[in-house]
Amino acid sequence: MIKTRRTDVMTIEVILFGCFMTCVCADGFADVVLSCAFVEEGVGLGGMGGGAHFTRTPATLVLRAVAVAPDESLETLTPFVPPSIPDPDLILFESKASSPEIPNADVLLHADCNEQQVMCEISRYSPRGSQESSDPAYFMVSLNVEGVEFSTSLILQALTVDKNPSTVIQNKLGLPLSQSGTLLTEVIFLVFSHIKSVTAPLRGDVLLNCGFKQQDTPLSQEVGIEWRLQHRGKGWKVLEMKTRLEDTDENTVVHVDRSGSSIDAAQVVGEGDVSLTLNKLRIMDEGTYICTVSLGHFHAQQVIQLHVIQPPDVSLSEEKLVLKKSFQTLSCHCSKYYPLDAQMEWSSLSPTDTEPKVSPDQGSLSSHRQHGDGTYSLSSHLTVASSLTPGTKITCRVSHPSLDAPVSVSVLVESPEPDSYWWFLGFLIVTVLFFYQVMR
Repeated sequence: MIKTRRTDVMTIEVILFGCFMTCVCADGFADVVLSCAFVEEGVGLGGMGGGAHFTRTPATLVLRAVAVAPDESLETLTPFVPPSIPDPDLILFESKASSPEIPNADVLLHADCNEQQVMCEISRYSPRGSQESSDPAYFMVSLNVEGVEFSTSLILQALTVDKNPSTVIQNKLGLPLSQSGTLLTEVIFLVFSHIKSVTAPLRGDVLLNCGFKQQDTPLSQEVGIEWRLQHRGKGWKVLEMKTRLEDTDENTVVHVDRSGSSIDAAQVVGEGDVSLTLNKLRIMDEGTYICTVSLGHFHAQQVIQLHVIQPPDVSLSEEKLVLKKSFQTLSCHCSKYYPLDAQMEWSSLSPTDTEPKVSPDQGSLSSHRQHGDGTYSLSSHLTVASSLTPGTKITCRVSHPSLDAPVSVSVLVESPEPDSYWWFLGFLIVTVLFFYQVMR
């Protein structure tokens, strides 16, 4: 790669080498370089389609001292080399990731080499009650890794840089750069989750993971936790807790809006674990859960999707199917399932075939029926002709997101029974002949 002082080429040089991995000269630790977007809110054009909009400027985040697994070979990592000359147009954040430690940050080391997209957004952050231009400056970083249960929100605080006549000021942020051309920051607070989406059964229980960490010098002893649910354009509070980190017995206040929801206050204080437990899940519990943790004037969030499922009960209207002279209707009932998207398919296997064949006539579907608990039912009705070969097996196959594999139910077509009229006539004749012989 040809080195140049042009900003766009230098940015690529910093970001793309080494599959987002860089190494430092310390056992068990490495640096991670991430390509990010610096997001700012702007002013729209007004009128139709106007209003607020956001601008995105390329930025880079260097996380120093990320813990590396003991079996990780540091020889495969490439050293991070900052720009040789500080560039006032380059947005290059540098922050130490070891205190507080970012949970599961090691997944960032190989994300690019594993073809997993790292989504990184950085924006200005103003603590509650402070002015936007007040010192020190704060920034919010949102990190997600595609295909991996890794999500975290960091609050960075800009560090003081001694200014001298040669100090370079970053053009967009108006902050002094270090001698290596980076914006020196430290992680003071983070909120994380080990899950982005979870699926749980109807009437079951689920744990929505969320936690927080702060720097060694506590930002505040008072912590506030709020869980909210948003679904189909509506939102409501699930649970709110306020407590103090040094004493939970007398200072914990909990407001529960959804019965059967809870947070372990001891885990909040001891582990920073603010995970939410939901018991006896209902369909209405499905949606987007927002975990907000507040420490003093600072707060950050995580978002978790909850999907509720219920597998269907599948049955046929007949336990055995005896051919008749006229057409018959065989019904397949798919009952009490959630979500809505169930698929039903008819097939048949004649005595002379080795593989079942999908029936050309897939019958007729009833309308979806919704029950009081939010689940659905659906029926499929198949017309069975009298000319069908006895011994044919008719199968109804149901697919649904809650099932690991489709569910099938079958019935065997049997030969028609002799006409009851002829049975009765034959019986009558035999009986008359018997009594005739006796009376002789």
